[in-house]
Amino acid sequence: MTDSTTADRALTLQSLHQAPEILRVVNVWDAISAATVAALPETKAIATAGHSIAATFGYKDGGMPLDVALAGARAVVDAVNLPVSADLDDGYDNPGETIRRAIALGIVGANVEDRLRPFDDSVARVAAIIAAAEAEGVAFQLNARTDAIVRGGDRPIEQSIEDAIARGKAFLDAGAALVFVPGAVTREVVEPLVAGLGAGKLSVIGLPGALTAAEYQELGVARISYGPLTQRVALRALRDLATDLYGNGVIPEDTPALN
Repeated sequence: MTDSTTADRALTLQSLHQAPEILRVVNVWDAISAATVAALPETKAIATAGHSIAATFGYKDGGMPLDVALAGARAVVDAVNLPVSADLDDGYDNPGETIRRAIALGIVGANVEDRLRPFDDSVARVAAIIAAAEAEGVAFQLNARTDAIVRGGDRPIEQSIEDAIARGKAFLDAGAALVFVPGAVTREVVEPLVAGLGAGKLSVIGLPGALTAAEYQELGVARISYGPLTQRVALRALRDLATDLYGNGVIPEDTPALN
């Protein structure tokens, strides 16, 4: 069985997912980014961005080995005293074993994507994750992702929404805490998803031009995260600083002191 700290953090994350207020999760990718976000009083939980961890170690999104993904997530867990949810791509070859290993590191939730695998296969993988977590005695918070919209191709958006709802309902029935649907950026998409899945069951990613967190909350969305966008903003700041330093710039006077 898992230690009490991990079990307690899983229950904390569960309560945050079930609260009436939308859970805003600012994604991180290493120990220092995690510690920086965790130091803010508004931070209630931490989530890793798999794309960002992959980029840190020179891998493309979706091409990071499991050991690298878990090592990156562990660095985040060790840096904070908050519930940590990890982006674990598609769960890898054995999603149940992947989650068992993640729980052993203190991870209490995860995003796992279906990549539009066949319906029954996708549901079985969710069920395997939940079974593994139950065996560890943890209320693991699976943010089960369906790519029904972002991998929907040329089919009508209405068909993709219907697919997302069908998959999402099956994931929830199998024990997932939430259903993560990338591509839900407008009211016209969010409203039918919430109606189909139920209020407080939809998770989204905040993108440039998308709805605000307050608007998502008004529509019944449970959680908003920001994926690799946080790292991209940080890298833009680094690029802009380097450009200035190569000119006539100096380090800004308001730069925080080294600890």
